[in-house]
Amino acid sequence: MANPASTAPGSTAHKEPQGTQSEFTRADGWLTRTDMLSRSIYWGIHAASLLVFVVGAPLEAVLLCVATYSIRVFGITGVYHRYFSHKGYKTSRVFQFVLAFIGTMATQKGPLWWASTHRRHHRYSDQEGDPHSPVRDGFWYAHQGWIFDDKWGGTNMEGIRDYAKYPELVWLNQNHMVGPITLAVICYLVAGFPGLVWGYALSTTLLWHATYSINSLAHKFGTRRYETKDDSRNNWFLALITFGEGWHNNHHYYMASARNGFRWWEYDFTYYILRALAAVGLVWDLREPPRSVVYPTQEEDLPKAA
Repeated sequence: MANPASTAPGSTAHKEPQGTQSEFTRADGWLTRTDMLSRSIYWGIHAASLLVFVVGAPLEAVLLCVATYSIRVFGITGVYHRYFSHKGYKTSRVFQFVLAFIGTMATQKGPLWWASTHRRHHRYSDQEGDPHSPVRDGFWYAHQGWIFDDKWGGTNMEGIRDYAKYPELVWLNQNHMVGPITLAVICYLVAGFPGLVWGYALSTTLLWHATYSINSLAHKFGTRRYETKDDSRNNWFLALITFGEGWHNNHHYYMASARNGFRWWEYDFTYYILRALAAVGLVWDLREPPRSVVYPTQEEDLPKAA
């Protein structure tokens, strides 16, 4: 049975289209059209991370790693996730493309593929049809095995029609390797070969597994403030390394929010960045969880709507 992601009123889950996987648009672009090439690139980047033991740790390369990790964490959390998947805030069409390009640099395919797949996760969370559920499919499959399953290789354009109407986003979705290649070149120009190893290879590997941990660990370890129809959990450590995504139970209860850390002490660096962008007018209308969601036990004390 389909699960509408949670009991929350803030759902942005979309209906899945009827049809077969062959009717979906392939997410892999011109450089990664074959599975063997895609996997070679994926494991090659992992292997290249080990070159840190060869090139040493030049300060500029290490700082570049920190910078590229941080920028691209936001590209996933603040852009692919809270904007394209859940429409947690608004922005201009131009800045929308800039944000999407930053997201592609994370080397997690294009914005339409990522968001349509994530919307499916919410619709079927921890049920049959969820692309990555450790409850149903085990830790390894939920953590990264699912990305090798051709079942999830296509972009569900029906599930992302609100953004698929923009031709520039469709182009970026099909040519998502332009962002990673651009970043790799920048890293090399800034700090040479050590910059490429630290700023791209190691940073990308760390970023991948931090992101994957929300699919795997955040459905197994942590606390549950809200009774949702899945096994999502809040985990402070995962929130730290993913800029706020570790408050996963909060998110599954009220997914439309631009803020995942509902309480003042639940640090959410992605939300802080969004507030800074809003302060200079680049984004606006950040959606917040209502007080009745943040403090559900006090709901009876709130004024009733007319």
